[in-house]
Amino acid sequence: MNGAQSNPNDASAAGSTPLAVAELSIGRRWLVLAAAFMAWMFAGMEISLFVLIARPAMVDMLASTVEPAEIEKAAAQWFAWFQCAFLLGAAAGGWVFGALGDRSGRTRAMGASVLCYSVVTGIQYFAADPYTLLALRFVACMGIGGVWPNAVALAVEGLPRVSRPLLAGLMGTAANVGFVLLGVICVVFPATPEAWRWVLLVGAAPALLGVFSLVAVPESPRWLAGLSTAAVQAKKAQPVREILRPPLLSRTIIGICLGGIPVIGTAANANWLIPWSDQVAAAQAKEVDSASDGETSDQPQGDPTAKARTQILRSGGAVFGSLLGGWIATLLGRRLTYFLISLASFGVSSYIYGLLTPADESFKTFTFLLGFVGVTYFGWLPLYLPELFPTRVRTTGTGVTFNSGRILAAIGVLGAGVMVGLFQGDYARVGTFTGLIYPAGMVVICFAPDTSKARMED
Repeated sequence: MNGAQSNPNDASAAGSTPLAVAELSIGRRWLVLAAAFMAWMFAGMEISLFVLIARPAMVDMLASTVEPAEIEKAAAQWFAWFQCAFLLGAAAGGWVFGALGDRSGRTRAMGASVLCYSVVTGIQYFAADPYTLLALRFVACMGIGGVWPNAVALAVEGLPRVSRPLLAGLMGTAANVGFVLLGVICVVFPATPEAWRWVLLVGAAPALLGVFSLVAVPESPRWLAGLSTAAVQAKKAQPVREILRPPLLSRTIIGICLGGIPVIGTAANANWLIPWSDQVAAAQAKEVDSASDGETSDQPQGDPTAKARTQILRSGGAVFGSLLGGWIATLLGRRLTYFLISLASFGVSSYIYGLLTPADESFKTFTFLLGFVGVTYFGWLPLYLPELFPTRVRTTGTGVTFNSGRILAAIGVLGAGVMVGLFQGDYARVGTFTGLIYPAGMVVICFAPDTSKARMED
């Protein structure tokens, strides 16, 4: 597989002539970009929500049923389960809402996705046990998975004259702005075992954007133009089937691999920095208690903002990395950029988990750096994945390739959760092992087609 192969995006390959596509007015283009950016920004806030509240929520909910000495181990295992609910829910949502975007329109599918993740997150406020919380988290994350392909396709198709690397960087940055936003909120108002449910109400607020998207955001002109094409009309009811058959099948497979590696890296490697910080802060508080009065509490809380500060540092680096991802790919080429991102992520992750702890001053610097290099992937993906597919199946193809990797990531997270138990809560050993996913990216990218000169054809 190489850049010389035929391009399934070419109009001739699709059996149709290029479409005459009307352009949106400047004001409506800005509206499309703002809506797509905010939809994915708030999705980022939703993604990070349980990274921040999973441990305090489990300490609260399990206090009456789990021995105090086992709380830490149980909380780590539930953290893994919540990560899996996110990954599998987002994967399912990518398929469902991606197909909906190709059939019913980008804005309808995006608005429905935003309503899904926000409304169901609000319902979680009333969950009485971890199992209910887990089930609702799965459903909410279907909306998260659905936003990404539709928001990206809407931005790319609605602003055809804007640099694609710039759009890719902006969309990749959006989620990380959401991570930082929620991190700042939780520094000012810490999420503790006594007060964590309020964060779920923050997650419900984007429902207003979902309604606005349905009634006020213009549809993709390219998608509307495609409705008049007979060939598209015949195929539009089967977008999933089309991407799973030649000539698009090979691109779907390679896209799943390329989209899956950074998702696994984030969920099974980088995300453990946050509960690790919380754990070390609690251990430090226990040492202070012991030194001061000779007695320790069963569940010392430490600095309740430690995890939020770690999230801000990692996501702050991620904002810059994702913004630059598309630009670097244009400068160096799609494949070389992905290779270098994988190499750098492996090096930084190995250094953090192998040589540092959250108590080290340099931990902050390298957390920022891992956010920068590890999330540059997510500025690269919005540029590369849409280039693999024609308009008629673009949201389906983008959604399936990006989100299907989450299924493999869920397996990796479950394995990491088991390792946390086996290693007695030693996050450093877990992170060292899961960081091996990054070298896999260095191998997979060698088999990917070079789309550097591809046009967004129909």
